[in-house]
Amino acid sequence: MVQFESSVKHVPYSQERVYTKLADLNNLASVREKLDALKEQAGGKVEDLSFDQDSLTLKVQGISLTLRIIEREPMKCIKFEGDKTPIPLNVWIQILPVSEAEAKMKVTIRAEVNAFMKAMVSKPLQEGVEKLADMLAMIPY
Repeated sequence: MVQFESSVKHVPYSQERVYTKLADLNNLASVREKLDALKEQAGGKVEDLSFDQDSLTLKVQGISLTLRIIEREPMKCIKFEGDKTPIPLNVWIQILPVSEAEAKMKVTIRAEVNAFMKAMVSKPLQEGVEKLADMLAMIPY
């Protein structure tokens, strides 16, 4: 089991607004254009992105990854689990208040990999967790 954590990102919105937006993935429809711009920034690595209320599917370099929300801890944390992913993984988005109008968040990925796979997936997963956190910090909540 390996774990990767993003740096802490500050978001200029209340903890409640951030949580409410992310707890229902349909809310991401309003930021679809920004997500398309981020796909460009990722150098074409992210090929497709789709979502519904409880899941998010992205296609990265020909590999389709689906993350499904498995737990919502109101205002604090949203937990995802990989669904038919190449390696078993979980993703947490933690949201903490800084003030009435500001929150901070951190993204954590935990993956079940053997020692051989760890060497291969460590760099992409660390980069991925950081890019995901950056993307989430840029969303207008």
